[in-house]
Amino acid sequence: EANPGTVLSQGYDLVLNGVEVGGGSVRIHRADVQSAVFRLLGISDEEAREKFGFLLDALKFGAPPHGGIALGLDRLVMLMTGASSIREVIAFPKTQTAHCPLTNAPGTVDGKQLRELSIRSTVSPAAAPRAVSVTEA
Repeated sequence: EANPGTVLSQGYDLVLNGVEVGGGSVRIHRADVQSAVFRLLGISDEEAREKFGFLLDALKFGAPPHGGIALGLDRLVMLMTGASSIREVIAFPKTQTAHCPLTNAPGTVDGKQLRELSIRSTVSPAAAPRAVSVTEA
């Protein structure tokens, strides 16, 4: 806790021909370490107990070390097909601005739906983009 910048992770990546196709790490498996991380994140002991009590209890009872890995199937398909970008093989691609050309998302939501969900928008209706139906796109 005195010098968090010196903490090292037990992380790993799987790289094929210079492209990362997977990665993972050994997760925190000690209650004292997890509590220290919460403190460094500004989470009080009370809040940690309220939100993450189940995790702290599991770690206290001796959860074993767990190392996982997530493989990027889309990246493997990109390499197998010779595509130059992952966007060419993703089933539901987004642009660099997070716009979806298929659904035209993100779009607008009418006021009735926002009220039903108790959500207030900070975007004025005049500034919001015009909603486009899928048949128009």
